[in-house]
Amino acid sequence: MKTRRIPIALIFCAALAAETAPGPSPAEISIRKAQEQIAKQPEHYPYYNALAMAYARRARETSDVSYYDKAEETLQKSFAIAPDNYEGKKVETWLLLGRHDFANARLAAQKLNRQMPDDVTVYGYLVDANAELGNYAEAAKAAQWMLDLRPGNVAGLTRAAYLRELHGDLPGAMELMQMAYDATPFQEFEDRAWLLTQLAHLNWVAGDSKKSESYANGALGLFPEYHYALGVLGQIRMAQGRTEEAVMLFQKRYAAAPHAENLYAVGEALAQAGRSAEAEKVFGEFEKASLAESGMTDNSNHELIAYYTDYAKEPAKALHVAEQEIARRRDVYTVDAYAWALAAAGDYARAQEEMQKALAFGVKDPKVLRHAEAIAAHVGVQRASR
Repeated sequence: MKTRRIPIALIFCAALAAETAPGPSPAEISIRKAQEQIAKQPEHYPYYNALAMAYARRARETSDVSYYDKAEETLQKSFAIAPDNYEGKKVETWLLLGRHDFANARLAAQKLNRQMPDDVTVYGYLVDANAELGNYAEAAKAAQWMLDLRPGNVAGLTRAAYLRELHGDLPGAMELMQMAYDATPFQEFEDRAWLLTQLAHLNWVAGDSKKSESYANGALGLFPEYHYALGVLGQIRMAQGRTEEAVMLFQKRYAAAPHAENLYAVGEALAQAGRSAEAEKVFGEFEKASLAESGMTDNSNHELIAYYTDYAKEPAKALHVAEQEIARRRDVYTVDAYAWALAAAGDYARAQEEMQKALAFGVKDPKVLRHAEAIAAHVGVQRASR
């Protein structure tokens, strides 16, 4: 399958937006259906599992983490009727992933996998947890199991695509994402918007901003004001030097998904646009919010490290945060952040050592490559001077 088949996904965007945007989202439909079922049969625990999962899905649609609280509360009702029921434990594992508690999610998924070795969904959880922890070999094995057990399943394709991206195979990642998009039901417009956003991201990483922009706009046509797509479009505008447009896009994303990491992007865009006073104010708000969640599993530590190194020029603080985060997980992007903090602190030898570990996987993310180039150049100068 050729990955260049872009227009097919975008031709009907205007019509799709008119047909789907005013109505309830897929998650809202699932929430309503589960609530109606519970009202009829309040002692049927699978309905509570379905409602909890629908809340979790709504959290992705809106980036509103309060839906995770609703999901957990609902799940407890399921366990009250049927303690530790298997489907409920699956939802519980999904919630751990949603809260970025990857270590515990991995343990929970391993337990479920031993209980039910042919459950494709559980293998997906193993992929997610292991990938975020930096256990890429384990993640790849789990992804292969997904595709062996059920060839062509969308969840397996998207996870395999992510692993291909991490290993630098961008054309392969795009091909799998396109296959996942083609296999996604028409009515699942949030899923399709998410997949278009991933294709936008992959093309942006590959350096094709025109194609990336087409995909991002396609996602916004399917799901207006979709926060993930706004983020990718903001990155494109930043790379194009259209910083005022980037500011507006990141502000719009932050309004839809008011998280610290999204606020950092607003500050960064303002700084690049030369609006220093506004950027300083936003960065101050970001730092306060980011520090408040820094010790949690779901945090904005990557952005906090970038702020301390690139803007605040406080390398000691950056390294402190980086050391905390690297103790939790060793994925490519955390290793990159740690290396960048080490470089800011003047320890270029260790910075290069860590950066080589990140590059060993083949990642082609522009920011990671810029960091690697800067560290290597400094080490080269040090060697030449010696």
